[in-house]
Amino acid sequence: MVTMDDVASRAGVSTSTVSHVLNGTRKVSPATVQAVQQAIQALGYIPNTLARSLARSSTSTIGVAISALSNHYFSETVHAIETECAKHGYMMLFVDTHDDPVQELRVVTALHHRRVDGILLAPSTGSSALEYLRANEVPTVLVDRMMSEQFDQVGVENTQSTQALVTHLIEHGHRRIGFIAGRAGLGTTDERVAGYRAALAAAGLAFDPQLLVNGGSSSEPAHAATRQLLALTAPPTAIMAGNNLMTLGAMHALRDARIDVPAQMALVGFDDFDWADFFVPRLTLIAQPVQALGAQAVNLLLQRMALPGAPTHSVRLAPSLQVRNSCGCIGLE
Repeated sequence: MVTMDDVASRAGVSTSTVSHVLNGTRKVSPATVQAVQQAIQALGYIPNTLARSLARSSTSTIGVAISALSNHYFSETVHAIETECAKHGYMMLFVDTHDDPVQELRVVTALHHRRVDGILLAPSTGSSALEYLRANEVPTVLVDRMMSEQFDQVGVENTQSTQALVTHLIEHGHRRIGFIAGRAGLGTTDERVAGYRAALAAAGLAFDPQLLVNGGSSSEPAHAATRQLLALTAPPTAIMAGNNLMTLGAMHALRDARIDVPAQMALVGFDDFDWADFFVPRLTLIAQPVQALGAQAVNLLLQRMALPGAPTHSVRLAPSLQVRNSCGCIGLE
């Protein structure tokens, strides 16, 4: 574990100087502050919670504002955040935003008034919460949605991973591939659509706008979107859904239409989940590094709390492709 002594040694200053920089207990020259900040970032130092609580009247509480109850991926992310908070001696105060901009602002304001030390937020489209957090100088990290370089933010490589999965389908003979996209305006939706189109372009396949449908990031709209694809004069031979809920909606629509997966239609999706292995067929999915995402978000926030004036960081983590049976590339077991 990196200590304050390690930071002092790397910065070429005394341990007490590092403490003064962290706690603002004495005026330190800008050059020294910069040296300490660079050392902390280079070493990944996380300040001692109890000591900082005593020095700055910290509540040792991190607020988490995410729409989690309806989506297994976000529920797992919140659990990972809570685990990492506990490692550093912090309590997590979670409030569900329901992906509603009005509720989100209300939640963020309430967390701030409760004097949480920092906030982890998955911002919704059209939210004014970011303006509130910026105006009130609340230490904040954006989770999953890379929306503003004015904040620290952590997400995944949506475009590259989507391109890889669509390319996987193309390499196994599919030429008409439907894509069920999430809600319009979400950065994750735009990035995954970009990956879909990039895979088609790289393979020399023309983009057919009829094959790109909106699934609203939820199961029922995805069910309707799948029926829309099946009704085409030339329907796709494979479908990719943009998140776990839409994958389930697509699967149900295909079953309702008595279309066999993968014999008659390949089905793949973004977001792995524990019970994907129990489906028949087992689902081929992109697995997001949820544990690493939660840990990275917490550690970015702890560093932001320690160094409010440091440059912001945008971190993208690489998902992994879990090839199972639903793409038709592996025989049913």
